[in-house]
Amino acid sequence: MIPIRDTAPCYSRPIVSWSLMVLCIVIFIAMEIIPDQLKHRLTYLFGMVPLRYSSPAWAAHFGLPPDYYLSFLTSLFLHGGWLHLVTNMLFMWIFADNVEDLMGRGRFLVFYVICGLSAQALQFYFDPYLTIPVVGASGAIAGVLGAYFFLYPFERVIVFIPILFFPLVFHVPAIAFLGFWIILQLQKATTSVMFDGVMVDVAWWAHLGGFIAGAVLYRFFLRNEPEQ
Repeated sequence: MIPIRDTAPCYSRPIVSWSLMVLCIVIFIAMEIIPDQLKHRLTYLFGMVPLRYSSPAWAAHFGLPPDYYLSFLTSLFLHGGWLHLVTNMLFMWIFADNVEDLMGRGRFLVFYVICGLSAQALQFYFDPYLTIPVVGASGAIAGVLGAYFFLYPFERVIVFIPILFFPLVFHVPAIAFLGFWIILQLQKATTSVMFDGVMVDVAWWAHLGGFIAGAVLYRFFLRNEPEQ
């Protein structure tokens, strides 16, 4: 199912959401333009490599200086490919404007960052010896989904299902669409832990960490009146 848009009304311009999207897109394009060797180096410097913090000796040997966990933040603005970027930006475009509308711009930005940091922290906890950079805004956006799940449970998400030459369009309650999404993340995350040798190329625990943080914390960031 590919979400197209939602039906929740938005009463203010989501300046922060748009700015975060633009920042991610600009950084991605810049990373695509630079030489591959420099791109690889920057990805390891600013992506969250769990073993960098689990084993400082390994990090020093590999040429990764101490950054005091800064990459937990900077990794939120890097993406591994066009599909990764487009998927994240699509979810951001559909769901973030309404959450920002209810929180206000400043509070939404703080909420977004906290969810992203929580997502990376949970991924680090469950996979502390990973040597591959964890990158992407998915964890922070998952926090937005966690907030949307409780703020707009019965709004409709319009989804597109490409079935050969007969594509289908459905209106699905947000609680059902996001409920299915979180069940899928949980199934993938637990499978990677329970069964050895399972190939994992997605930070499933980061998705769960962000969603949980968003679901728990959103109420502390709500405004009384939407911004104009």
